[in-house]
Amino acid sequence: MFGTQGGSMNSTKCVAITLLLSVIAGNAQAGSALGPRLDGGISFGYYDGYTFQGTLTIADFATGFPLAAEFGLGYTRVEPGKAPEARRIFINNATDGVPEESGRIWDFRLDLLYALNPLTGDNLYLCAGPRHTRFTGNFKYIGGNEDFDVTSKQWGIGAGLKALFPMGSRVKLVLSGGFDYLFESKLSGHDTSYSPDGEIVNGREDYQWDDADDAIDQPALEPRITVGFSYRLK
Repeated sequence: MFGTQGGSMNSTKCVAITLLLSVIAGNAQAGSALGPRLDGGISFGYYDGYTFQGTLTIADFATGFPLAAEFGLGYTRVEPGKAPEARRIFINNATDGVPEESGRIWDFRLDLLYALNPLTGDNLYLCAGPRHTRFTGNFKYIGGNEDFDVTSKQWGIGAGLKALFPMGSRVKLVLSGGFDYLFESKLSGHDTSYSPDGEIVNGREDYQWDDADDAIDQPALEPRITVGFSYRLK
């Protein structure tokens, strides 16, 4: 009799432990489902020149919040501007030497992404947010002993669309396009700078900011068209 009672008690304990473990596992799974989703991506395309970009997207970081956040970093090779004008406006009126020029943009951006659910589920997103760029144009005069950079730092805003096409459980093909508008900013080169507000430091002759801006191709209104891949990290 005692053996039967002991077996019954042991069975009851086993059932209770099993139920407890099931509840714990279910809570853990639910907690995991509520955690943020992370996606990393790379893309190539055009942004005032050929560009390479990387992104980190964070979604589902707050229950019921309809937006995802995407941080982006890009590197673009660009045409920096007009070498003869740049030399006159920032250096001097010399004409010796053979000009060589190159330019680059580092751009940083934050987008808030809104899924256009009524139309396409989670495959098409509207994106918008702030932008920041670091522009550098380099001008060399071979045989003329001149090698100088013209730089600017700009803030701006941007918007566009982003489409995702699943290629597996974690990988998606990503197509995106949009426009960025960068605000006018100070142009600095050698020991000279020109600002949109009219402030000039060590200006050459009677040149103004408009002359410097016409000579240097810093970003303004720029289209962004890219194709790439995203990978589900978490």
